[in-house]
Amino acid sequence: MQVEGKKGRIIFHIDMNSFYASVEMAYDPSLKGKPVAIAGNAAERKGIIVTCSYEARKYGVKTTMQIWQARRLCPDLIVRTPNFDRYRESSRAMFDVLRDYTPLVEPVSIDEGYMDITDYTNGANPIELAHSLQSRLMEELMLPSSIGIAPNKFLAKMASNMKKPMGITVLRKRELDRTLWPLPIGEMHGVGEKTADKLHSIGIQTIHDLILTEEGKLKELLGINGERLKKRAAGIDDRPVDPESIHEFKSIGNSSTLPQDSSNPRELDKLIKKLSESVSRRMHRKNVLASKLSVMIRYGNRQTYTRTSKLDNPVSSAGDIEEQAKRIFYKHWTGDPIRLLGITGLDLMEKEEAVKQLNLFSYEEDAKEEPIWNVMDKLNGKFGKHTVRRGLKGKTEEDHSSGTSFNKDFLQDRDK
Repeated sequence: MQVEGKKGRIIFHIDMNSFYASVEMAYDPSLKGKPVAIAGNAAERKGIIVTCSYEARKYGVKTTMQIWQARRLCPDLIVRTPNFDRYRESSRAMFDVLRDYTPLVEPVSIDEGYMDITDYTNGANPIELAHSLQSRLMEELMLPSSIGIAPNKFLAKMASNMKKPMGITVLRKRELDRTLWPLPIGEMHGVGEKTADKLHSIGIQTIHDLILTEEGKLKELLGINGERLKKRAAGIDDRPVDPESIHEFKSIGNSSTLPQDSSNPRELDKLIKKLSESVSRRMHRKNVLASKLSVMIRYGNRQTYTRTSKLDNPVSSAGDIEEQAKRIFYKHWTGDPIRLLGITGLDLMEKEEAVKQLNLFSYEEDAKEEPIWNVMDKLNGKFGKHTVRRGLKGKTEEDHSSGTSFNKDFLQDRDK
């Protein structure tokens, strides 16, 4: 059974169910069938829930909820501190299984990815292949998954969200009028809460309403993203499944030569601030964030050094870039007069696609700042999309290499 005609593509979207909690259950089978949550500061009542098992969700336990609130809903809740090495290892094993079916596997985050099996079915029914894959992930790794099957990436992603846990859903273009279009607009992949509010403001409540809205009106409201969303809702998405996308090396940088060689910290700080603002503006125009930051130092004797820092969480704001650039600069500056400075954001990712590395310290700090984000959203909604924007601040880990890396570093050493 072909999903979308003989000449159509057959795309799978694999979404692991409650991944962190599932990995913990695989590691400790005694947790199976019990309400489990992963949280920062698990020993403290104020710790924040990062994710939880479906058994916990039945009690109303949710992500970002404080532990004391979750335990009030579910007194028997078992709370575990995250083990990211364990999660990365399970992720690599999961993607290895996917590549047994097709070489066309595109990781999206630690627990999800796309597969193009169009030319790799060997005559098998795609739904049977999906069942085989789902069974292998469960039997070999003890990890549950949901799989969406469709003729393109957007529809496959939507399909995988329709049945959880352990669901397999086929989404055909000819059936979108009854399977996709009746859904609330907020459930559409690519439509966040802020975008949904904007669409609601012009009377768009369902995906079908989006289809019926004039393209010019959407473009006026959301820019080019409005046009893109309408095409996706109509089932149009030509993006290929690209395994090499994890090796893409993207950067935005700027450098400047000082009028005279200088070792004056005040003058150097002023230049770092100016460069950070320039890089930030360019990143905002492209709507991207940087996973790494690089600082180039050229001394008066023309010796040049570049030092790069990998960020736990991506950044784009001028303040965050300046802060990290200064940290890198002052760690490596010898004190000798400087001729040129440069700052570059590396391993860029689209803001909408960025998957924040779960650092429990920063996760809880972000949860505390939720009121700030809400105010920013309201200002942007009233005065324009980019009136107020802010990067994501995180700790850093020094990296002296200048090579490329997957922006989700759990797959950095997949080929080792």
